[in-house]
Amino acid sequence: MIEYEKSFAHSLIHSFNINFLVIPFNKPYLSGNELQYIGEAVQSGKISGNGVFTKKCQQFFEEKYSFRRCLLTTSCTDALEMAAILCDIQAGDEVIVPSYTFVSTANAFVLRGAKIVFADSSVENPNLDADKLSVSITPKTKAIVVVHYAGIACNMDKIMAIAEANNLFVIEDAAQAVDSFYKDRPLGSIGHLSAFSFHETKNIISGEGGMLVINDERFEKRAEIIWEKGTNRSAFWRGEVDKYNWVDIGSSFLPSEVVAAYLFAQLENLEKIQSRRKQIWAKYYEAFSTLEQSGKLKLPVVPSYATNNAHMFYLLTDSIEQRDALIGFLKENKIYAVFHYISLHSSPFYKEKAGDVSLPISDYYSDCLVRLPLFYELTEIEQQLIIDKIIEFYN
Repeated sequence: MIEYEKSFAHSLIHSFNINFLVIPFNKPYLSGNELQYIGEAVQSGKISGNGVFTKKCQQFFEEKYSFRRCLLTTSCTDALEMAAILCDIQAGDEVIVPSYTFVSTANAFVLRGAKIVFADSSVENPNLDADKLSVSITPKTKAIVVVHYAGIACNMDKIMAIAEANNLFVIEDAAQAVDSFYKDRPLGSIGHLSAFSFHETKNIISGEGGMLVINDERFEKRAEIIWEKGTNRSAFWRGEVDKYNWVDIGSSFLPSEVVAAYLFAQLENLEKIQSRRKQIWAKYYEAFSTLEQSGKLKLPVVPSYATNNAHMFYLLTDSIEQRDALIGFLKENKIYAVFHYISLHSSPFYKEKAGDVSLPISDYYSDCLVRLPLFYELTEIEQQLIIDKIIEFYN
C-alpha cells in the first residue's frame, strides 16, 4: 500500500510539473568525470594547454578515427582560421563556401583577404550541391569548404574529384559531424584539413572548444607552429631544437587543460551519448512520418552514402509563415524550438561587397527549417509532449 501511494504521488507530481514544464532547445550534459578531471588538471600545476589532457584528447581522435594529426583549439572558428593560414589564402584568392552555414565558415577566409563565392544547397538536404560546384570555379579559386550539416556527409567523392581536377584544397567544416561517416570513412578524414566543434550545443562538448585535423602531411609541421603562436615551441619541448623562436605567423589557438579535461570525460562516454541521441532522433522520425506522408511537412534526408550522428533533428515547413507559427505555438507550450542560419549571401556584410546573389535552395532552408530539442537528458515524457504538440499544430 505504501509503495502504491508513493507511485501515485509521483505520478501526480509529474503531471503537475508537466503543466509548468519548460523544455529547452539544448542542455549541456555532464557524463561523469568532468569535474574530477578538471580537478586533476588544476592539481597538476599545468593548466595552460598542451598538457596531459590535451594529448589524451588528440590521441583519442587519432586512434579511433585514424586522423593523421589532431590539434585541439579554443573553437572550431580557430581551427578554420588555422586552415586558412595553412592553405596560404591571400588577397584576391577565391574560396567556395556554402551560403547555408555559420558565419565562421566564411569569416576565417575573409580574414586572410579571400573573396567568398557562395554555393547553393542541395534539394536533398542543406549541404552544398556537389553537382553544381564546378560552375563556381574560376582560375582564382584556391579552396572549397564543405559543411556537413547536421552531421550528414556531403558527397565527398564528387567534391574531391572536382578539387583534384582543379588543384584545389578541400577543408571540411565538420563542426556538427563528430562520429559520422561518408561511406566507411570518418567525416573530417577526407579533405586536406578539417575543423570540429565542441561547443555546448554539439554532441561532445567542452563549453567552447574545437579541433583542427591535418590529413595532408604537407601541413603537419607548420600547423604545430601556427598553433604555438608562430613559434617552434613544441619542437623545443621534444628536444628537437635547443631553443624556440618566432618562425612563422600564428596565434594563441590552444585551449587550457581545464577545457581539455572536460572534453576527455565526454570522449570516454562517446558511445553512450551517441546511442541516446540516436534513440531520440529515431523516435522523432518515426512519430512524424505520417505527417510527411500526408504532405504537411518534410523530414531530414540521409543519403545512402552517409551515416547519421543525431546531431540535430529538424523539420521543413511549407513557408516562413508556417515556420514562425510552429515555433510560436511550441513556445506558447513552453517548448523551445528554433530556426537556424540566415543565408550568408543575403547578409548586409556580403551584399555590400558583392551585391545581390540568387541562391534559392539555401534561402528555402533559411525560411523553412525548424530544429527541435535534442539533448541527452531529454526524457521520454518531454519528447512525447513535443511530438504531441507538433501533431496537434498540424492537425
